[in-house]
Amino acid sequence: MIDAIAYEPERAYDVRVYDVTYREDGDGRWLARIYRPEGAGPFPALLDVHGGAWNRGSYTSNESIDRALAATGIVVAASALRRAPKYPYPSQVADVNYGARWLKARAQDFNADGRRLGGLGSSSGGHTIMLSAMRPRDARYSALPLAGGESLDATFAYIVAAWPVLDCYARYLYAKETGRAQLVESTEAYFGNEEAMKEGNPQLILERGEPVELPPVLILQGTNDDNVPLSIPHRFAESYRAAGGSVQLELFPGMPHGFARDPGPETERALALTKAFIARQLGGKR
Repeated sequence: MIDAIAYEPERAYDVRVYDVTYREDGDGRWLARIYRPEGAGPFPALLDVHGGAWNRGSYTSNESIDRALAATGIVVAASALRRAPKYPYPSQVADVNYGARWLKARAQDFNADGRRLGGLGSSSGGHTIMLSAMRPRDARYSALPLAGGESLDATFAYIVAAWPVLDCYARYLYAKETGRAQLVESTEAYFGNEEAMKEGNPQLILERGEPVELPPVLILQGTNDDNVPLSIPHRFAESYRAAGGSVQLELFPGMPHGFARDPGPETERALALTKAFIARQLGGKR
């Protein structure tokens, strides 16, 4: 049995922020930004996956969220991802799978505990990290070798999904119906065709009854999100529970896509819910 990892979200730490190279190969040099609490530790670890419709975005996109979590005693690693159209599906899922294994292998370097690794994904990053978490041993997703980490897997102990695209095909149809040309083009650039949108799709994987991992999930969703219709998180939560998983869906009235990156009372509520959720998953003090 794995001992609980100490996490007391009411505590406060100074945070050191710096970049490291987490992968270097024929595709280039890929960075991760580390948000490291200054304290005795070791601290629990979390991998952050940014959004950007699989074509855009940066590993710094969720900086305010990552800093806030690190300040309560979590080592956060926000990783750069390969992006479409140069790198189509499943490149980003493979990046996340590799990133999870890499963070487990390197946790001690950051004064972190790699056991019970958490995941945070926003928008398309919510799709990517959820897909990797559900299929951590998929040969396509685990194809990037990690020297010295052959015994490690890419499983997550929990997932925080912020305004996530949990049904990329339904969101594609929604974008077409509402005239969101950029979302349509970005989805096509990453997946290539509708069959891939259906295959690499957390919602449809559940509906097909595929055997998958089901880590506990917290979904943060604004009700005025014109990027992700509310039908997507509601349907996913219902299907996830029916499959035997635990999901907490939290709605934020009047809030748009990406709301928790901006200061305000609903952002504070989202952070408080996230910290409480993580504390429950980690089981309290060691």
